[in-house]
Amino acid sequence: MAVGTTGDAGTTIRNEASGSYILPMVLMLALYFSIGFITALNDILIPHFKELFHLTNVLALLVDLCFFGAYFVMSVPCGWIVGRIGYKPSIITALCVMSAGLFLFVPASIAISYPIFLFALFVVGSGLALLQVAVNPYVSVLGPPDKGAWRINLCGIFNSSATTIAPRVGAIFIFIAAGATTAQLAHSVRMPYVILGSFALLVALITAAVPLPSLIETNSKAVTTKADGGAWSFTHLRFGALAIFSSVGSEVAIGSILINFLGQPSMGGYTHAAAATFVSFYWGGAMAGRIIGSVALLKVKAQHALFAVASVAALMVVITIFGHGSVAKWAIVSCGLFNSVMWPCIFPLAVKGLGKFTSQGSGILITMVVGGAIVPVLQGFLADKLGYQHSFVMVLLCYAYLVFFATSGYKIRQPRFDSLPNYMPPVEI
Repeated sequence: MAVGTTGDAGTTIRNEASGSYILPMVLMLALYFSIGFITALNDILIPHFKELFHLTNVLALLVDLCFFGAYFVMSVPCGWIVGRIGYKPSIITALCVMSAGLFLFVPASIAISYPIFLFALFVVGSGLALLQVAVNPYVSVLGPPDKGAWRINLCGIFNSSATTIAPRVGAIFIFIAAGATTAQLAHSVRMPYVILGSFALLVALITAAVPLPSLIETNSKAVTTKADGGAWSFTHLRFGALAIFSSVGSEVAIGSILINFLGQPSMGGYTHAAAATFVSFYWGGAMAGRIIGSVALLKVKAQHALFAVASVAALMVVITIFGHGSVAKWAIVSCGLFNSVMWPCIFPLAVKGLGKFTSQGSGILITMVVGGAIVPVLQGFLADKLGYQHSFVMVLLCYAYLVFFATSGYKIRQPRFDSLPNYMPPVEI
């Protein structure tokens, strides 16, 4: 999943001399890798749970609802926690919460209980939400200011590399031989999540031992009031929030349904393990796109880049809906490449011109990661009713909205904001 930067409204950067940031940066890269790896494993869990518990598509996709729904529920409390206890304690707390959720897979596999698995995923998602709220702004100031964007992009590449390999690794552990008993199918998820839980605890201990420089001062007090109008008063911010919702939702929906989609006879009848390879290709395309985008976005305006990738992605989905066999398969897998630069295009366009409301606007956009919880479930409902190919209409609608945002929705509508106190209109470049 795309990773963006955010901060909370009560943070200020300290201007203090620093020593080497190499060790803290290595730790941050490990954290971003962990975020990507754990998130991408959901694409393996969904078809596995569908088979294990004999679920419909919409029920199997509750995995995404619980996991990404935690971002929506916990983003605001997580911002408060970071403001209260600071960045390093928040990172340690997040890793411990993640570890607890990962270890919950053990009792869930013993009880063979889908609700316990879903609760475990919500706990893991809550830990990841806190981790992202803490590490994103921290990385942006961990070194020379003019290299902030480069550091964030480097972290994004590590995140994408994890999402590329996780489906293959997860498939080795989780997809076991045909004819396995219910108990064996439930047991197969235990080992990878125990390993990940142990790794999270280890990283928490390392984080506690590593001297992380205090680069950001925290303050739990909000800097905006109702009288200010707030970031939500900006029309383009509201359009941008829905764009983040659509971007994350479409990206997660494709990855989540891909294995079951390719398992159809018309798509080649791939086994779960074989289809997992194409999930890796899908997320690998996102990694390649991040690398290409890091250069291309220096020369191409964000709205133009977003229009291009959203339009081509929409075309690929149309081909998937009406195509057959390999044509449809590669069309939908290629969407990973185009998804890669959507977040870094949408985010700056949505917060442009917000002034003192920028931090608040960033927080709003982060909560819209909930699209990864809702869009896959809606597509699952369509898959149950209309079949897998026609269910991609849900993804097509998301891309169509992104085309609208790239052509019109991103524009700042001046008359709407004249009444805001101290608002200074931005200069278009």
